Amino acid sequence: MARRKKLNAAEIEQVFQRFAENNPEPKGELESVNTFTFLVAVVLSAQATDEGVNKATRGLFHAADTPEKMLALGEDKVREHIRTIGLYRNKAKNVIALSRDMVDKHDSQVPDNREALEALPGVGRKTANVVLNNCFGQPTIAIDTHLFRLANRVGLAPGKTVLAVEQGLLKRVPKAYMLHAHHWLILHGRYICKARKPECERCLISDLCLFPGKSI
Repeated sequence: MARRKKLNAAEIEQVFQRFAENNPEPKGELESVNTFTFLVAVVLSAQATDEGVNKATRGLFHAADTPEKMLALGEDKVREHIRTIGLYRNKAKNVIALSRDMVDKHDSQVPDNREALEALPGVGRKTANVVLNNCFGQPTIAIDTHLFRLANRVGLAPGKTVLAVEQGLLKRVPKAYMLHAHHWLILHGRYICKARKPECERCLISDLCLFPGKSI
């Protein structure tokens, strides 16, 4: 008998109901002081940990919390602030370039639509989804390594590509849970359903999960 790969609608409802009961208001772990600094933090978080980004940006955001201040700070000083983050040279260039675009094209305001966000230097679909969700309350799902793993491992929305998983989750996650869905999944993947050694004994949804490698 072939292994079932997808949870059904009732099971998915149960998954998110449990997440919601356990953590009604999930929050991301990137630190920021306003929408602009949140955007910068998300750009810097690519291929880096939230903890590492937070350590680097505390000083940066104290010195520059607006696009104008970031431009005045300059690429060299931005680079010095974030040198502990992976790909820091290219990221410093992007931070300055997106700050310039925000001043020149968006009256120094972070855009609230996908097309304008993705046109900013260093901003891809994942970053745009995070910003739209966290800053503008839009029901987007940003697929990182945790979400991609969980969608396939648990059976929420199996897919071979990031876009396929995103589209699958958008179709299958109940609307009532959509706003917080990616936060619940990121936190679950980061602290419970880890890549190498999932802590199934601590999992809220272990009885629903379709992963054949479950430890319980």
